Amino acid sequence: QVQLVESGGGLVQAGGSLRLSCVASGRTFNTYAVGWFRQAPGKEREFVAAIWRNGDMTYVADSVKARFTISRDNAKNTVYLQMNSLKPDDTAIYFCAAVASWLETMTSRYDYWGQGTQVTVSS
Repeated sequence: QVQLVESGGGLVQAGGSLRLSCVASGRTFNTYAVGWFRQAPGKEREFVAAIWRNGDMTYVADSVKARFTISRDNAKNTVYLQMNSLKPDDTAIYFCAAVASWLETMTSRYDYWGQGTQVTVSS
């Protein structure tokens, strides 16, 4: 069982940066890949980025690849999403999720989810 808690969201002006954190409970955190997803009002939840168990492989959606970076610190049971050059279109609730299998991009593949953190980018 893994419990995930996101933090780091907030209100930022366009062009600004935020770093989201996803802290996991449990001693088996390094056996899970972790993904970040986001959901804007009225839209489906979409994949943002994922990172493999030991952090040596990542996959970032093309739409944010030039601006977002995913990383992890297994000693702290934490995965980060660094978001730079934020745009109003990045406004959404951001969720982290864990899966044992692979760098999944589909929400249905993930076993554990956090409650989300709100990111609002003003123009």
